[in-house]
Amino acid sequence: MPHGYVGAVNFFVVRVWLPDRPGALGQVAGRIGGVHGDVLGIEILERGGGSAVDELVVSVPDDVTLQVLVAAIAQVDGVAVEDVRPIDPNRPDHGMAALESAAVLAETSADERLERFCDQLRELVDGTWAVAMGADPGDDTGLITLVERGLPPDTAWLAAFLEGSRHLPAGTHGESSPGDVVWVHLDAAGVSVAAGRSDRPFHARERQQVALLGRLADALLRR
Repeated sequence: MPHGYVGAVNFFVVRVWLPDRPGALGQVAGRIGGVHGDVLGIEILERGGGSAVDELVVSVPDDVTLQVLVAAIAQVDGVAVEDVRPIDPNRPDHGMAALESAAVLAETSADERLERFCDQLRELVDGTWAVAMGADPGDDTGLITLVERGLPPDTAWLAAFLEGSRHLPAGTHGESSPGDVVWVHLDAAGVSVAAGRSDRPFHARERQQVALLGRLADALLRR
C-alpha cells in the first residue's frame, strides 16, 4: 500500500522496456512513487542488446488512473511500457506459481497428469489456450490432439509447427519463433505441449520456466 495513504488501492502488473544501465529501474520506481504508488515486486523477464524487460507489481491509490501511471513511467528517458493490467493483490509471483504447478503435477495421478499439465501450463502463462499433441497410432506421419483447452490455432498449423520446432533448444526459442506461443517437447512421453496468448509476447524467463516445468512433467509421465 502506498506509504501514508489510507483508502482503496489498485494493483497492476506493468511490463517495461528500459535501458540496461545503472539507475534506470530506480528512476522508474521514483516516477511511480511520484504518483503515490509503491513497487511491490520486480522480475527480470529478459535482458540483452542493451535493454531489459522487467515486470513490476505496483500498487496505486484508486484515484490514480492507469493513464497517469503509464504517463509517469514513460517520462523516464528510454523507457517504454509494453503492457499493463490489473491483478488480484493475492496473486502469487511467477516463482511461487511455478512451484505450485510442480507440486500439483507431483500430486496428480498418472492417468490425469497430461491434462493437469495443460491446465497448469495455461494458468502459469496466463494463456488463452493449451494443447497436447502426440503421434497417431494409425498414422506415423502426423500428430493428433490429445488434450485441448480454450480455442487453439488451426490444428494442422500447430502440428506442423511443433514438428518443425524440435531442433530448437528448450527455453531458448529463436527470434523467428512466434512471440505468442510457448511449447515444450516431452520426449520420454512422446508428447508435445503448447500454450498461447494474444495480448502480450512471451519473454526468456517465461520460456525457461515452461521448459523446466516440462522436464518435470516428462519425468513424471515417464513413470
